Amino acid sequence: MRETHLRPGQLILPLFVDETLNEPAPIPSLPGQFRYPCEGLGAVLDRVAAAGLGGVILFGIPESKDETGSGAWAENGVVQRALRSAAASHPEITLFADVCLCEYTSHGHCGLLEGETVDNDATLELLARTAVSQARAGADFVAPSDMMDGRVAEIRDALDEEGYLDTAILAYSAKYASGFYGPFRDAAGSAPSFGDRKSYQMDPCNVREAVREIVLDVDEGADMIMVKPALAYLDVIVEARDAVDVPVAAYNVSGEYAMVKAAAAAGFGNERVLGLEILTAIARAGADVILTYHALDAADWLTRSADRGSEE
Repeated sequence: MRETHLRPGQLILPLFVDETLNEPAPIPSLPGQFRYPCEGLGAVLDRVAAAGLGGVILFGIPESKDETGSGAWAENGVVQRALRSAAASHPEITLFADVCLCEYTSHGHCGLLEGETVDNDATLELLARTAVSQARAGADFVAPSDMMDGRVAEIRDALDEEGYLDTAILAYSAKYASGFYGPFRDAAGSAPSFGDRKSYQMDPCNVREAVREIVLDVDEGADMIMVKPALAYLDVIVEARDAVDVPVAAYNVSGEYAMVKAAAAAGFGNERVLGLEILTAIARAGADVILTYHALDAADWLTRSADRGSEE
């Protein structure tokens, strides 16, 4: 009789690959999550395949950074190395690659700077170059998360010109300037060194603007769009589902995951019940795909037994 069903194949697991590591290292701000060596994803990818997840999305932590974020498009960059290794060892897993400069720039902003302002148009070529390098390395989806205007069209044109006609684009179309990103920025070392990202990420007060951004990205060639974060923006997911016909993704972000972990550790709730209730709400709002750090746990919970409601 249920109206909404959650399946492991709807879930995408975010993974951090770190150019400086030789073995996995735990992330204190994200209990249960790890930074992995570039060529050291084998064990976790085995688990992803066995669980039947919809794929993984890779975020890179380079050994060095510079003003332009050149490591983002380096042919032997951290994500490119991880993609080649993962594509060779687990061709059955769908590989998503984050396209942004913030993890690679010395200042931590998502694009090139003109003074202390991000230069939108000058950044587009570098994002396109990054996407092409990731497609060349084996990415099935490139996922621009920078929120620069016009980047989807720039990336689609660059991919097509290089012959990557089948490489799809997951656009972070409605990415809000949220307080829920703290653990991710700690894990990826991507916090801005000055200011904030409110000039290019979205105002949490706006939903009509989100719909305009989503429609523009689809018109530019996005194959899938994303709302980020998910839990505080369920109404935006509803609006996105009504506005476009492409698949809608939602990112159950690091702060949302960490809150559930903290509540469970303090004895304030059951992690399984809380986790599945949140993921079900995101799916009920209209998300076809959910990026979540709970992906492997949720697949296990769903496989072992159907959730029968509250255990309190």
